[in-house]
Amino acid sequence: MKHHSLGIWLIVVFFTLSSCSKELDQEPRSILEETFYNTAAEAEAAVNAIFPPIRLGAQGIASYNATLECHSDYAYGRGSWAQFNDFSGLDATNTNRVGDFWNSFYLAIRNANLVIRHVPEGNAMNDEEKNRYVAEAKFMRAWCYFHLVRNWGGVPLRIESNMEEKDVPRSSVEEVYALIDADLRFAESYLPEDNAAQPGRPTKWMAKTVLSDYLLTNNKYQEARDKALELVQSGLFSLVPIQQVDDFERIFGAGVGVTDEEVFHFKYTREGQGNYYPFIINHPETGYFMKGGGKGAYAQYSNVNNNFYKEWSDLDLRKQSWYPMNIGLGEGTVLQKKFIDPAAANEYGAINDFPVYRYAEVLLLFAEAEARVNGVTAEALDALNQVKRRAYGREINTASDIDYQIGSFSPETLIDSILQERAYEFQFEGKRWFDLKRTGKAAEILQKNKGVAIADKHYLWPIPLAELNYNQGITENNPGY
Repeated sequence: MKHHSLGIWLIVVFFTLSSCSKELDQEPRSILEETFYNTAAEAEAAVNAIFPPIRLGAQGIASYNATLECHSDYAYGRGSWAQFNDFSGLDATNTNRVGDFWNSFYLAIRNANLVIRHVPEGNAMNDEEKNRYVAEAKFMRAWCYFHLVRNWGGVPLRIESNMEEKDVPRSSVEEVYALIDADLRFAESYLPEDNAAQPGRPTKWMAKTVLSDYLLTNNKYQEARDKALELVQSGLFSLVPIQQVDDFERIFGAGVGVTDEEVFHFKYTREGQGNYYPFIINHPETGYFMKGGGKGAYAQYSNVNNNFYKEWSDLDLRKQSWYPMNIGLGEGTVLQKKFIDPAAANEYGAINDFPVYRYAEVLLLFAEAEARVNGVTAEALDALNQVKRRAYGREINTASDIDYQIGSFSPETLIDSILQERAYEFQFEGKRWFDLKRTGKAAEILQKNKGVAIADKHYLWPIPLAELNYNQGITENNPGY
């Protein structure tokens, strides 16, 4: 597989400042491995090469996110995504799409390993600069492994010391999480507080947020709570106010730039650096994507008869982002306009930044961890209510008639409400399937809302056949494949 080979030539990508937005742009150039990694500019260019495999193209975050959404209890895939709706199509030979994601993550990891291995030897950087670039690489390596381990279980740990080895066996889930923990804590220690000059580069706050998510996933609730609380108490982040459904463009719209809600977003520009996801979800007749250009795959949809949709209050502005559209799948079909860009020039030309983590998630991470540690508290309810108030067009920090009330909950029912709020808030952001799995609710909720029965094997994706053929260190696939 190409992502394991370490040739003498590397493709690296420069992030340059856009003349209008000063956000991250990328242009490739070739470099000689033996003479690189000496200066800060060279180290920065090497770090920048980590992002394109997962940020751009049909095998990147857009298609990956769309696939995860098909596993949710509210979204369905059409065409090539249909096999992921009911899980019956998942087998070791026909899931080429998930194999592409495996390749993308490992290519990004490979590029991160090059930074981690070589930057400390740079002869024209001080220790602060070296630590920063290594921290950026370790942050992204941890983020990639966090996705790999949740989708495939134990995976080969290719790090800077063994990256040239061909046959690397699978590590245990615990070993993968140990690397994630170590990388994120290094990143938290050495990343800068902000990246105002180049939005999208890793920061200390990104590391703390991913730490909180990883800790919550691993039932380390007290520390997950404390990490999220650091962001809440920093005063650096806040929710973008919303009064009507079209105001969500202030968060997800094309060319919005950096908002007070942004924590970790993949950034996009027009010239070959666009977001593919708006093409995936929009219909050409709406004008929401490439207005007048007739493009849009409308590959994901929902239905008003889905229990998730039926039980959702019509007063919630997030629900109003769904709109009816006849796409030949019967009455009740609805599409989602969360990410639209009428000015996109082609399917890869949208400039909607993709939200990996927003402050809304920080609040809900805190609320859930707080509830799991301390039960029903005013602090957990306040964080939860801020997200709900915004969704109903209310003042975010003012008590409202739609608030969740403290006397209405047990710790268990409060956690259920937080998980449901996450489902409403992060539709089409690739969160729901992971939430259903980590809480042990996937089988129950998918059956209730989607009428889908899932087998034990469906909780993990199959190891790609290409990897099994290439890497003789892996002797068996995941159970059931």
